Amino acid sequence: MMQPVIRRLSEAVINRIAAGEVIERPAAAVKELVENAIDAGARRITVVLRGGGTERIEIVDDGCGMTPDGLLLAVERHCTSKLADESLVRIATLGFRGEALPSIGAAARLSITSRVRGGDGAWRVRVEGGLLTPPEPASGPDGTRVVVEDLFFATPARRKFLKSARVEGSHAEAVVRRLALAAPGVGFTLRLDERVVFDLPSQDPLARAQAILGAADVDGFIPVEGVRGDLRLEGHVCGPAVTRPSASGQVILVNNRPVVDPVLRTAVRVAYRQLIEFGRHPVVALHLSVPPDQVDVNVHPAKTELRFADEAAVRALVIGSVQRALGAGAGIAGARPVLQGRPPARGGIAYPPPDRRPDPVRPPAPGAGFAETRLALGDEPSARVPDPASPAPAFESALGDDVPSEHPLGAPVAQVLDTYIIATAPDGDLVLVDQHAAHERLTHEALRAQYLGGHVNAQRLLLPAVIDMRRAHADLLLAQAPALARLGVEIESFGPGTVLVRALPALLGTTDPAPLLRDLADELETEGLATPEEAAVLDGRLDAVIARMACHGSIRAGRRLSREEMSALLRQMEVTPRAGTCSHGRPTWLKLTRHEIERMFGRR
Repeated sequence: MMQPVIRRLSEAVINRIAAGEVIERPAAAVKELVENAIDAGARRITVVLRGGGTERIEIVDDGCGMTPDGLLLAVERHCTSKLADESLVRIATLGFRGEALPSIGAAARLSITSRVRGGDGAWRVRVEGGLLTPPEPASGPDGTRVVVEDLFFATPARRKFLKSARVEGSHAEAVVRRLALAAPGVGFTLRLDERVVFDLPSQDPLARAQAILGAADVDGFIPVEGVRGDLRLEGHVCGPAVTRPSASGQVILVNNRPVVDPVLRTAVRVAYRQLIEFGRHPVVALHLSVPPDQVDVNVHPAKTELRFADEAAVRALVIGSVQRALGAGAGIAGARPVLQGRPPARGGIAYPPPDRRPDPVRPPAPGAGFAETRLALGDEPSARVPDPASPAPAFESALGDDVPSEHPLGAPVAQVLDTYIIATAPDGDLVLVDQHAAHERLTHEALRAQYLGGHVNAQRLLLPAVIDMRRAHADLLLAQAPALARLGVEIESFGPGTVLVRALPALLGTTDPAPLLRDLADELETEGLATPEEAAVLDGRLDAVIARMACHGSIRAGRRLSREEMSALLRQMEVTPRAGTCSHGRPTWLKLTRHEIERMFGRR
């Protein structure tokens, strides 16, 4: 066999190889170019795509611009103006690697026209398949205009793996939306072919989040704030009834950089896990500030993956902050999907009364004050107004006049179908409550507080179970034995790769412990820093049993309530954490504003 000869690759081939890492699809090129525009100090950025970006990408900004010499360096590999030193520690810009423009020029037909602010004229440079045309005078306003045509014409193997123009365009749109959210002070316009997708002025962060993520009103997001050491989290999240089938509604920024980081995604999922349906994803817009020396952004050419110096602290901050934001009672922070005009995924949340959060109140005892009756088979449900002769609470009249603002769910007015409570809020809005779903959440929270307030009651097995598994999994479980014991799972070592189970949570009854322990070990290994308390396998099974108990112990649809019972239910909802949704993730109450009612009747 002939001895292989090592040779130096040509610059053109090197650039095409690099382009395969940096520019995976049109969306990646759009991302790099828009990041350059933001780093250039642009106040207005226009993105125009044709054919999903494969035919043409045009990015226009009013940033600082470039000189002819700067244009030549910009299309040369590993040339950048964004690193003050070579330590790669304090990176304050979105881009810094100096790979994007030469990579695009190696795979497409690239034209850059730029004019420095106050300059005499613009200059243009062209790169086609790696071949550079020197700068030449051109006409153009202050800023930079980048045009990319025939993407991947020089690398046809990559081009044939692209999806349809519609799919590629949707990926590019998602990238621009994330970057627009990262820079709310910058005006953004996005055009796909002949359609204007959005045209946004400079905005404050909340208005930009509403415009990008689709929340309808000012009350469409719950504010989130949290501090842990040098870490700071802020932003907004939607209530648990506002979910989507994918994680496309989640935008997470780290030091103003949009990222897709598994640590942060997992933390958001854990924070919402007990509030939303399985398979649904919350809508969040969060910004994490981390000291530059505690995060590494130079992990991947796309710069969307990170490494944190203290992942456990980041997880704890995100989970705790989001759970606190979602933990207020109904009417303070809860799902408010509207009945008509907008789909639930674009619904808002109930308004927060100014400067008020409920005092911590222990959830009511299961089923307190509510009889367990069912609608008789031959009964006809009807709408009824509570008996005016019955004593009403001191704060309300029969029609809910002058309801104090500390009761955001208002005063009960009537019961419809012996299932739904109609109430009027302090501002005159109409509130509808599903009595079974609402009381189910109240009972669920009371039971959960009872079982998880200290140690979960454990039931010893008649015969200890011996479970064989991978040695790494057994060691992982045994390392978490004290935490598992607090959850009612008592284990001990029974040799290499073998775990002896002596007790399980009493709530689970006589279940086979092997599948539970193996799933738990898999999840702890996959999640990395997850604790048994955060693991969905065990917590989900406990919560499912609690949910079933709450469902059976709650008032039923068809149960006629007195005025006092309806009022008590509303008041308990206002002080019970997470009362905006039931144990299955369905909303417990809806709210129609005066504006929405007038629109339905054609008054607006």
